[in-house]
Amino acid sequence: MAAQTANPAPRSAKKSPAAEATPSLSRGLYHNPSFGFVYKVPFGWVDRTAEMRQGDAGQNATDPAKAEVLLGVFERPPESTGDTVNSAVVIAAESVSSYPELKTAADYFGPLDEVITAKGFKVVNQPYSFSVGTKQLARSDFSKDLDKLTLAQATLVMIAQDYVVSFTFIGNSPDEVDGLIEGLRFPPAHRSAGAPLSSPKK
Repeated sequence: MAAQTANPAPRSAKKSPAAEATPSLSRGLYHNPSFGFVYKVPFGWVDRTAEMRQGDAGQNATDPAKAEVLLGVFERPPESTGDTVNSAVVIAAESVSSYPELKTAADYFGPLDEVITAKGFKVVNQPYSFSVGTKQLARSDFSKDLDKLTLAQATLVMIAQDYVVSFTFIGNSPDEVDGLIEGLRFPPAHRSAGAPLSSPKK
């Protein structure tokens, strides 16, 4: 789920999710036309997408299309300290080829659970179907004790265009996490200009 963007890809390599259709973050609104979603970033949050990509440079350097952080935003700079959990939203895309046994979005939580529990997280809710508008995703909830604080996390997953796209929301409580999820939308695809609404009658 981390960024994998080091050396230029070989000519035969697949384009990265970001390169296929240029995403943008403007005035607090992140658009990703490649995967058809929009995320409204909370006011005043800091964007660390580029730094997160660079931080994982070198992993899978021969295949930068294999995984990529699409968006990484935080309530305050990650390097700063505070008395509360540094709430965050991290959206990433990984090639489904990384998971040969993957059949559904919920299957992604098998390997994810192993990684995240090794980092001290507890599984609060096993994968279940979750709606964002008319879009159905798989969701699982986690928590982690941090001294006097408890970190809450929810991860939503979908499969699109040969990629596993994960949406991770971190906050001080489940209610805050749910509030962060409300910023995610999947707008309906627009009809191409000039395309007929229906076939002409004969």
